[in-house]
Amino acid sequence: MPEKSIIQIMCPKLTCRRVLAVPNNARGKLVRCRGCGTTIRVPAEKQNCSANHSEEASGEGQGANAA
Repeated sequence: MPEKSIIQIMCPKLTCRRVLAVPNNARGKLVRCRGCGTTIRVPAEKQNCSANHSEEASGEGQGANAA
């Protein structure tokens, strides 16, 4: 079970750039910056290295080689 933690993201709007603290369970969801109102997608959880290697072995991670 993932531990409860807070992740920090920065508002992408150049005139705001506020650092937002969002819960870990908000990954992959949309949040609104309280400073400027911009909607921001919280980055999805990073995959571990073993998951990346298994995709490459199955051919899913090779979009550049596709016709």
